[in-house]
Amino acid sequence: MTATTQAPPLVPGSTAHTDGAWAVIPIQTRSERFTSTVPADFGAPTGREVNWKHTPIDRIGSLFVDEAGPHGVVDVTVTAPDEVEQLELRAGEAPRGEVFDPEDLVSAIAWSQEEVAPLLRIPANVELDRPVLIELRGTGGTAHAHVVLEAMPNSRGTIVLRHTGTASHAQNVEIIVRDGAHLDVVSLQQWDDDAVHLSSHQARVHRDATLRHIVVSFGGAVVRVNPSVELAGTGSRAELFGLSYADAGQHLESQVYLHHKGAETSGDVLYKGALQGEGARSVWIGDVLIGPDAVGTDSYEANRNLVLTDGARADSIPNLEIETGDIRGAGHASATGRFDDEQLFYLQARGISEDEARRLVVLGFLAEIVQKIGIPEIEAELFASIEEELAKEVVA
Repeated sequence: MTATTQAPPLVPGSTAHTDGAWAVIPIQTRSERFTSTVPADFGAPTGREVNWKHTPIDRIGSLFVDEAGPHGVVDVTVTAPDEVEQLELRAGEAPRGEVFDPEDLVSAIAWSQEEVAPLLRIPANVELDRPVLIELRGTGGTAHAHVVLEAMPNSRGTIVLRHTGTASHAQNVEIIVRDGAHLDVVSLQQWDDDAVHLSSHQARVHRDATLRHIVVSFGGAVVRVNPSVELAGTGSRAELFGLSYADAGQHLESQVYLHHKGAETSGDVLYKGALQGEGARSVWIGDVLIGPDAVGTDSYEANRNLVLTDGARADSIPNLEIETGDIRGAGHASATGRFDDEQLFYLQARGISEDEARRLVVLGFLAEIVQKIGIPEIEAELFASIEEELAKEVVA
């Protein structure tokens, strides 16, 4: 009798190797990543997976547990113009799930635990005269959320999510931008020092529509906000911007995915970060996929980091996949470094002290992202926060 060897089962995010020499190999193409709304379909991350290997697994374990937590862990307040529709959606009720498909255990748990997801909808042909503000304040404990944001055809508006307080928060944000609409989504992470926040944003942009998506992360112990945008319609556009300022012991991360699917689409990705203090860590991974039907695409992504002190580390990984030769342009760039000595010398030679010169350089470096928000009150608040961070660095 001949014994047979049975290959081990595949794990999510892997596939069988064609020559049989290895049982499994990790999925490399970003669009082929495993998805499921069922938490049990995912194993608990070990830190070896391609989408977890830069994240401190030992600090986020509470979010890998598929158990309902107490209610009221995150207090939510919505301030919106009268035109904005506020509804509730259970699983299976459109448009919930039209775009969002969980790619990891945490987002699958958030999907399943959020029985009723809030929907904020800007009606067709409506232009909001002021932003929608969603205030989320953590009061301690573990919380899960799924929220749907929808801009109907030819509408225009801005939605701001502001996170404060403390919590271990798993969050899904589903964004739908219909034909001809223009939607700005701003996510502000201003948590207390002990908060953990893992958020997955998934968006689809339809014909001749535009999404401007901005992530700002200052507070929190571990903050990971991953935007994924599909440019599905002809002539659609996405502008994805990010800003982070990591202090000692903080881990601030964003994994950005921009999928050019329709023809004549355009994308602009720019993330900037500053780091200071022992153990300060930032991670940026940028994936751009130009699909086979995305003719006439114009796309560019860049990440730039300024390391202010010893002991800080920035990881920056841009990736670009092109599946058609008929494009207008595509590129990516990454740069991480310390202060430019020539800039400091120039300023000091004109009578500016070293501390003030360093302050001006950092403010100038980060201002480009802050000023893209377009809401004066929030911009002023963020500049004040940057000044506070710089004061910590000077004292150190």
